[in-house]
Amino acid sequence: MANRTSTQNLRKRVRYHYRGNAAGSTLRLTLGCLLGLELRRVGSGKRMTFCQVGEAALSQWMADNARVCWVEQDEPWTSESQIISQFDLPLNLDQNRHNAFHSRLKELRAQARQRARELPISS
Repeated sequence: MANRTSTQNLRKRVRYHYRGNAAGSTLRLTLGCLLGLELRRVGSGKRMTFCQVGEAALSQWMADNARVCWVEQDEPWTSESQIISQFDLPLNLDQNRHNAFHSRLKELRAQARQRARELPISS
């Protein structure tokens, strides 16, 4: 696996998942789709989010239900594949085709994107 070093520190990355939007967070995209929030095209129409109300509802849901923990490692990319293969991580699509929920989640996200493409761009 290649070293995919992030330019952001862990705190910034976690904060974005909790306070950002679906356009920049695959976790938010996944959770919003599972919660039935309506994905919409915004701005120029290339970005997709759950708009202000949906993103706020998702942020509140995450504040009430989502927790984060981590283990420090010098080279975390070396253990990522091993962790994904050993644990049941249904919300993780990358390297996780073996998971029973993978195809269903991928389908839900694709359907949400398709519906968003069919709707007018939101302001």
